[in-house]
Amino acid sequence: MKVFIFILMFFILSLLVIISNNNLALYNDENLEMFENLYLKWAESIYSNIQGITGEVVQMEWLPK
Repeated sequence: MKVFIFILMFFILSLLVIISNNNLALYNDENLEMFENLYLKWAESIYSNIQGITGEVVQMEWLPK
C-alpha cells in the first residue's frame, strides 16, 4: 500500500510541476491539450530511461571472475 501511495504522489507532483512550469490554466481546451502532450512526452521519457537503465543493469557482470 505504501508503494502505491508513493507512486501516486510521484505522478501528482509531476502533474503539478508540468502545470506550474508551463503556466497552464487547465480550464482552456488549448492548455489542456498542451498539458496532455507535455505529460505524455514526460511519461514516455521516464519509460525509455527506465528501459535503458534496466538494460545496462542486466548486461553488467555481477559475479567475480
